Amino acid sequence: MAENNSKTAGRIILVAGLAMCLWVGAALVSALSQVGWSVSTLAGQYMVAVGMVKPLHTLVDYYTHIKGIEYLLCVAFFVAFPVFFKYVNKAPKAAATLKK
Repeated sequence: MAENNSKTAGRIILVAGLAMCLWVGAALVSALSQVGWSVSTLAGQYMVAVGMVKPLHTLVDYYTHIKGIEYLLCVAFFVAFPVFFKYVNKAPKAAATLKK
């Protein structure tokens, strides 16, 4: 009985997964057809719609955006450089040699 329920549950999950894949594929094809089959245009519209990218209208908006990215790069460098420095300046391990 438990094996039969397990197979039924597996089939239900498979059918649900296939239905979702079909729905996502249809939505993607529909969206691509609306933008003239341009993946980059679709990606740009998606990023603007979810707020990942904001339109930059003035030089001040652009400069503020670039400074924010610069600060993130500086923080990443300040974290990565000490780790790299320790890795490079590790004392080499003594290698065992065999005497003949």
